[in-house]
Formats: sequence, structure tokens, C-alpha cells
Amino acid sequence: MVYTVYVLRDRDDNLYKGLTNNLSRRIREHKSGHTITTSKMYGLEVVYTEIYADFAIARQRELYLKSAAGRKFLKKVIPL
Repeated sequence: MVYTVYVLRDRDDNLYKGLTNNLSRRIREHKSGHTITTSKMYGLEVVYTEIYADFAIARQRELYLKSAAGRKFLKKVIPL
């Protein structure tokens, strides 16, 4: 199975980091309001992805991106 670590950005430049095994389904869920965290975010777009074959490694990466160091990394790789 393939796991995708992804970052969404809304129209106010807020970022959401997540992990899924089906990115297209997960994006639909976010945009339709099924996710509490992103239900108030509008104009969502995928701005960054990484693909992993191992769930544990993907989960570690997701947690890293949610950390202070990960947020600093994302500021460098995601243009505003």
C-alpha cells in the first residue's frame, strides 16, 4: 500500500498537514466539510506531497511536518 503525506493551503495561507492512503478521497472529504479541522478552511489546494510505502515512516514524517522544525522546512519549500 502507498501512503501520502500531504499539505493543504487555504485562501488565507493556513496550512493543514495530513496522511492518507487515498489522496483524492481525502481531499474530497476535506472540501466537503467531513473533517472538523478543515471544515472552516476555504479554497483548499494541495501544495506539497510525499509518498511512502511504509505507514510508520509516513506517520513519522507527518509528525515532523507538524513540528516547529517541520513548519520551518515547509516555509522553505512551499512558495507563498
